[in-house]
Amino acid sequence: MQIIYQLAKLDLKLYRGYVNDEELIVSGHVFKSWAPDKYQLDSKSLRHAVAILQMFRIKPYPNVEVTLIFKGLNITTRTLDDGFFRFTVPFTEALESGWHKYEVTCKLFDFGVVESGELLKPFKSKLGIISDIDDTFLISHSNSFFKKLYVLLLRNVNGRQIFEDVVVHYKALSRAGQTNDEASNSFFYVSSSEWNLYEFIETFARLHQLPKAVIKLKKIKAGISDFLFTGRGSHDHKFIKIKDIISFYPQLDYVLLGDDSQHDPQIYERICKIFPKNIKAVYIRQTSAREKNKVTMILNNISAMDVNICYFKYSHEAIKHSKSIGVI
Repeated sequence: MQIIYQLAKLDLKLYRGYVNDEELIVSGHVFKSWAPDKYQLDSKSLRHAVAILQMFRIKPYPNVEVTLIFKGLNITTRTLDDGFFRFTVPFTEALESGWHKYEVTCKLFDFGVVESGELLKPFKSKLGIISDIDDTFLISHSNSFFKKLYVLLLRNVNGRQIFEDVVVHYKALSRAGQTNDEASNSFFYVSSSEWNLYEFIETFARLHQLPKAVIKLKKIKAGISDFLFTGRGSHDHKFIKIKDIISFYPQLDYVLLGDDSQHDPQIYERICKIFPKNIKAVYIRQTSAREKNKVTMILNNISAMDVNICYFKYSHEAIKHSKSIGVI
């Protein structure tokens, strides 16, 4: 009976992948419980709080087989201890630019799950955009521990706020340099929020018509006690993920967008030092009443490396700057 119960709860969550002319990357999680995306994002007040807490009461499934099916590929791997899996496989077949469907299957005994995901083959462009999420476009109050928890627990996806003119700026960056109406520059959203909140972030971005993006988050958490520390701790994973993206598409120039509430300036400074020819501009949103001296010093150092910098409070300032340097 225990085996039947566990199998009945088998669930699978896929994330947007990406591909270049040589390699393909897709990832996801397998759970013994419902996946975090199975809980409603538009419930009100306490029901929403319960749904958010349930997203952290998940049970990852370690060392279980998963199979990727895409354009003739049929490859099997196993999940890591936290239920996470990633396929990094050679792929040299011709593929049109845009978003493509892939499938992953997970089967135990006679019980199985099949899910479809999407992966991106970038359109031809000269620009890639990498953006933080919390307090860069999604108002999250990361500077205040209790206020951040309050809005996360009691404001559903429809009630969360976005900074004014962010969408205008991001859409302009998406279209910059493109002449084909269907083409766009590639977007990547990289955050210290955990994979538990993937569906929330993806839904929020879609509701506000932000550019469709590959989303890369922090290691999943599996407990209510872990929830209290959501988005906190080391942010070094962001540096690693951004470095991986730029290494995967080294032919692009990049615009990096973040804020001064956590460690984006320090991370972006490291990225600029490692990729001295790839970073076109760095944008940092000011989240408090005054500019932070440490952030100003870091941005001045980035500027000395011939990278355009903009420390802004309102997105219309960032838009004006992007126009002045010819990015949009």
